[in-house]
Amino acid sequence: MELPRAYGLLLHPTSLPGPFGIGVLGPEARVFLRLLQEAGGRYWQVLPLGPTGYGDSPYQSFSAFAGNPYLIDLRPLAEAGYLRLSDPGFPQGRVDYGRLYAWKWPALREGFRGFRERAPKGEREDFQAFWEREAWWLRDYALFMALKAHHGGLPWNQWPLPLRLREEKALKEAEAVLAEEVAFHAWTQWLFFRQWGTLRREAEALGLQVVGDMPIFVAEDSAEVWAHPEGFHLDGEGRPTVVAGVPPDYFSETGQRWGNPLYRWEVLEKEGFSFWIDRLRKALELFHLVRIDHFRGFEAYWEIPASCPTAVEGRWVKAPGERLFKRIQEVFGKVPILAEDLGVITPEVEALRDRFELPGMKVLQFAFDGGRENPFLPHNYPEHGRVVVYTGTHDNDTTLGWYRTATPHERAFLERYLSEWGIGFRGEGEVPWALMRLGMASVARLAIYPVQDVLALGSEARMNYPGRPSGNWAWRLRPGELTPEHGERLLRMAEATGRA
Repeated sequence: MELPRAYGLLLHPTSLPGPFGIGVLGPEARVFLRLLQEAGGRYWQVLPLGPTGYGDSPYQSFSAFAGNPYLIDLRPLAEAGYLRLSDPGFPQGRVDYGRLYAWKWPALREGFRGFRERAPKGEREDFQAFWEREAWWLRDYALFMALKAHHGGLPWNQWPLPLRLREEKALKEAEAVLAEEVAFHAWTQWLFFRQWGTLRREAEALGLQVVGDMPIFVAEDSAEVWAHPEGFHLDGEGRPTVVAGVPPDYFSETGQRWGNPLYRWEVLEKEGFSFWIDRLRKALELFHLVRIDHFRGFEAYWEIPASCPTAVEGRWVKAPGERLFKRIQEVFGKVPILAEDLGVITPEVEALRDRFELPGMKVLQFAFDGGRENPFLPHNYPEHGRVVVYTGTHDNDTTLGWYRTATPHERAFLERYLSEWGIGFRGEGEVPWALMRLGMASVARLAIYPVQDVLALGSEARMNYPGRPSGNWAWRLRPGELTPEHGERLLRMAEATGRA
């Protein structure tokens, strides 16, 4: 896949500013898009957009297809007279997910009641058309969420056995008893996709494209695992027998035990990889480019016995990645996929990536802990430039936070290397901009930077600590924090490096 020489910014919608406790798909998002466009950027990268639960991780979603109701802007519902909306008094700068849960779900339910009572015919027909068009995934998701609420939020594999096993009689009874709740969750999806579609079209009108993010695995407590257990390694009670993760690495001495159930790839392949085809088709409705997290899992994945508390005990198991991507090409042609190829990467993983001409990733924070042969140093990037360079990702510290904890060797190497590229900096606050300048000057076709680095923020603005079960995904922009002056500086940098 060929990418233009361009740059973009990474900002998850939850991190947008605003008065309602979390970023939403409303005017604040449009302000950000206009600033990005005026700054010469062409790409907006987001994290996965699915509904989140315990731990609030966008990589552990209740559905592989649904959108996150937290991102719904309630102001249009208030303007339509479906609910009364006042400032809930949330603090700025961080998401308080506990308070958000207690406030937003009741507000959405009030909006749904108002919609049912007062919506014009056209709105009702549009919702019904969405329900019918998306029923292939929405029916399972809406019933799953309704049952989850009915059972006090318990995971599906702790529900009564007839529901766990999806016995037809039990499902029909649940659909009848919980019809209103099922309709409510379907309605939230209609709202989400309606608002996201509007935002995507506005981005396109500005000449921008959206880079989405797709986790390779799905969550154990998800509608897809409940509805299609035959595609996963589960026992008779619906619990995983083996789970996903990665072995000890840069991020963790005990590895990362993600806990996602692993695919029965032989079952998925027998079905023509239809699950993956459906996932990509839905993702391409949302995004222009799709970053697939943990790409190396398509060549081989780390299989951890479910009984093990960490990822230390595990083994590599081969996956049918080449056959999967051949099937994807048959359906979509050269699909716009970015490969997250970080971590333990082997020649086999690189061959799979290059066989299908997928761009990989380079993270500048990883570049200075060794010598000049480090593959993350820009002079080692492939001549074709089919890579996306980042200062850091959502799993890294901010660049300023990284620099503050860097070793003397890393600091000295960084300063020496930057000087070779004609890049200097005064004080640690300029380090993020120096690294952004380095990435923009490189041959990488695309450069993407977290907004935290544009603002030169420290570790207090970090998005995620891998392996930490709570307290992540909470950072938000404060109103007015990202300014036109930041945009002007980015534009000058983009123009100087041929990316504007």
